[in-house]
Amino acid sequence: MGMKILVILISYLFGSVPWALIIGKSIYHRDIRKEGSGNLGATNAGRVLGKPAGIAVTVLDALKAFLSMYIAGRLAPGTEVIAGLACCLGHCFPLFAGFRGGKAVATSYGFFLGISTLVTGHVFWQFLFEVLCFFAVLYLCRMVSAASIISTGIAVPVSFVLGNDIRITLALLFLWLLVTWRHRANIQRIFNGTESRIKWMGEYKH
Repeated sequence: MGMKILVILISYLFGSVPWALIIGKSIYHRDIRKEGSGNLGATNAGRVLGKPAGIAVTVLDALKAFLSMYIAGRLAPGTEVIAGLACCLGHCFPLFAGFRGGKAVATSYGFFLGISTLVTGHVFWQFLFEVLCFFAVLYLCRMVSAASIISTGIAVPVSFVLGNDIRITLALLFLWLLVTWRHRANIQRIFNGTESRIKWMGEYKH
């Protein structure tokens, strides 16, 4: 039990590292909490600081969850799933940034990668399927928020169909609920027709 608590604590602190804030301040000398949506996530980093920063934050935030699960597996085998969730919670409510973090999308994909390669043994294709779902939805609607919510939600029935341990499926359900809740303002804007759409995938046609 003591080792499990230590793994959860380490994973939460790892998730609390605000890469969007670190990159924004150290390289661009800008605090993205004061620009754009104010969110410490990859989408806001990309919009405020540019595409290279957005990509860097995406990769680093995803690695937080994956590495948390990898380290957990070495310290206390069997704690990978709870470690990944703790990291995602740390990203949303970071100790090092006043508990105002991101929306756990990139970290969710780091979690999917960990589940696919470290836990279930379905290897890389399951993770790639989730990534393809994200970009497919993004291409259709041009809204990062909708693509994030739908693609993370798809992971739940996929896990069930693959016959994963029920604890994994429940963890994915919890993560989807967390991502959806963190996007509640975006959901309201989607219904209002005011949610922003990306432009780099070509012109959107109704």
